[in-house]
Amino acid sequence: MLGKKWNGLIIEALLHQEQARFKDLASQIPACSDRVLCARLKELEDEGIVERVVKESNARPAYRLTPAGQDLAPVMDAVHVWSEKWR
Repeated sequence: MLGKKWNGLIIEALLHQEQARFKDLASQIPACSDRVLCARLKELEDEGIVERVVKESNARPAYRLTPAGQDLAPVMDAVHVWSEKWR
């Protein structure tokens, strides 16, 4: 799941904010097409890493990490430490 292209960047973006709308995620990952971003978000949702949130007052959905997704924070930190060491 983490090895799939764009998933790491999506998780990383959501780790730094409580929730984000699709357009916000798309602007943070501009090289990822909207079609692929939509597919990756759906896959992460199916895996229980991301959840789609729709507030009654605002019809625009947002995405946030589930507790399982938030537990990936130390993993992502470790990847950053490793990449800084070996890049």
